[in-house]
Amino acid sequence: MIGSLVHLARNLRAGFVLAREGALALVDASALPPAARLAIRAGRVLERRGVGDGTARLSAALTRLGPSYVKFGQFLATRPDIVGVAAARDLENLQDRMAPFPRDDAIRIVEMALGRPLRALFLEFGEPVAAASIAQVHKARLRTPEGEESVAVKVVRPGVRERFARDLQAMRAAAHFAERFVPEARRLRTIEVVETLARSVAIEMDLRLEAAAVSELAE
Repeated sequence: MIGSLVHLARNLRAGFVLAREGALALVDASALPPAARLAIRAGRVLERRGVGDGTARLSAALTRLGPSYVKFGQFLATRPDIVGVAAARDLENLQDRMAPFPRDDAIRIVEMALGRPLRALFLEFGEPVAAASIAQVHKARLRTPEGEESVAVKVVRPGVRERFARDLQAMRAAAHFAERFVPEARRLRTIEVVETLARSVAIEMDLRLEAAAVSELAE
């Protein structure tokens, strides 16, 4: 019961942000049942002034909602059958560039993962040079038997796994609700969309897979 209420609260927050950014203007309410049409009309009352026109509203709303929803938007860019061609084209430009987290936090994560102090492993460990929704990259100089080697160190964001897990559960709850009460949602397979996203995120968070791919490419 408590879990359901938490998912409801998260979905209400997401709905509020979508409404404030004007993204509900993209919804074709004529295809929805009466209760849903009423909810869309009520939501549009919340639109802030100056949101402008066009599909950029959706990408702006997803950016405000955070990394999980940015990933969701990038995935929806491949599904014009769900969001429409115009919105899909806008979502193709959706970037998951995020503000970097502090270098000290990255050092703690690296030391915990490797079980050794940073100075025993690296001659130098710089500030982040790129930050995305799941991880960020630091330039570093690695100690080697031959002396040193310049490397890029990718560090997963603190707490990002837990946040994605929470947001995906909320998305699952919303998808199940939609498929139960909105016939159009069943045709679009919204539950399948969320589960595909969940699998994609799980793979992306396992940096061992990325390292293996990079090694194979190098070979």
